[in-house]
Amino acid sequence: MKIFAIILFVAMYIVMIAKSNFRTYAALAVALIFCIAGITPIGNIFGAIDFNVLMMIAGTMIVVDYFIESKMPNLIAESLLRHSKNVKMVIILMSLFAGIVSAFIDNVATVIMIAPVGLAICKKLNINPTGMLLSIAVSSNLQGAATLVGDTTSIMLGAYAKMDFMSFFFINGKPGIFWAVELGALGTVLVMMILFRKEKAAVSSDSHTKVESLFPSFALIGIVVFLIAASFLPEKPDLTNGLICCAIAVICMAVDLLRNRKPKTLLHSVKSIDYQTLALLAGMFVVIAGLQNIGVINDLANFIGGLGKNNIFLLYTVIVWMSVLLSAFIDNIPYVATMLPVVQSISLSLGIAPYLLYFGLLSGATLGGNLTPVGASANIAATGILQKEGYKVNIKDFAKIGIPFTLTAVTIGYLFIWFVFGM
Repeated sequence: MKIFAIILFVAMYIVMIAKSNFRTYAALAVALIFCIAGITPIGNIFGAIDFNVLMMIAGTMIVVDYFIESKMPNLIAESLLRHSKNVKMVIILMSLFAGIVSAFIDNVATVIMIAPVGLAICKKLNINPTGMLLSIAVSSNLQGAATLVGDTTSIMLGAYAKMDFMSFFFINGKPGIFWAVELGALGTVLVMMILFRKEKAAVSSDSHTKVESLFPSFALIGIVVFLIAASFLPEKPDLTNGLICCAIAVICMAVDLLRNRKPKTLLHSVKSIDYQTLALLAGMFVVIAGLQNIGVINDLANFIGGLGKNNIFLLYTVIVWMSVLLSAFIDNIPYVATMLPVVQSISLSLGIAPYLLYFGLLSGATLGGNLTPVGASANIAATGILQKEGYKVNIKDFAKIGIPFTLTAVTIGYLFIWFVFGM
């Protein structure tokens, strides 16, 4: 049974890599086969699917859609432009802005709402937008691991490890992964100053975007505030975070309906939900539960433990840099879903707190996507926007920005996490 399950799992990954458009169907098909074959008992299906994660993602996507439609990001971007002296500073500030936004909003959504602003700036200045848009993409991908709601993988870790919003900032009296990510982001500022050192043309702005509504901005802040408040509850239901995100999303829809009195406008927000990602996650939860049920996860943990020879520093190093390399070519969502129980099993076998390996996995898997144009959805979105504008981005062009960004941010985060949790 183990061999059969492993063959199906490997086949699923091959389809995900070779035909990314079919990754959701591959996960659901293998999940169905696992259930039929008894690898994942049918009675365990609902227990295997983490509805808290799915609800958090869906609710946040709706609120983010309203936030984008309000045009508030455009207004902030214009303000950054007015405070920039030259093109180099515009690129740096736009990238940092994208990173800050991405710490609380999905990476792809961040690129979709900020990249067009960067593109408009480049058109006005009559410069090639490739450098700015790629910097925005890799910066947004970098910051996804900073908070609980920054990326799908962060939400998955928070749910799996029972971590709250504040756990990403401080956990067990120690600084969390947020600080590792932010230090890495500061390191990339130096990278951008070197990469764009010749971009000294002066800039100015006379645009004034009118914000349609302030409510989506308050709603987004509300998600963060209520998630922080929930972190201090001694006991709470497993669906608490998901209910918070969905409740605020429903409030946004209700306010929109009262303002516009057009039910059709609600369809836009409902369509903004990435149903394929939700279905992919549901399928992966069922598949991973099956692999755990028949012992494959423990076998994989023992194999990785053998690579590290049960040396904690070596194991940590293997997990971080293996995650970086693999995430450069495969989607980090199924990868993290697979590795979370593996990392937990390794930590239990060594008798150590799991946060060292959890944060190492998350940082490596999130930041590693910046090595290639296809390593992260944010990168794919940015290169797609550039291609529509007639700018082709090859691997060499992307590598000039992606590789120094990745190596700088990962190395800083890798060292920080080790000195905080490994020493």
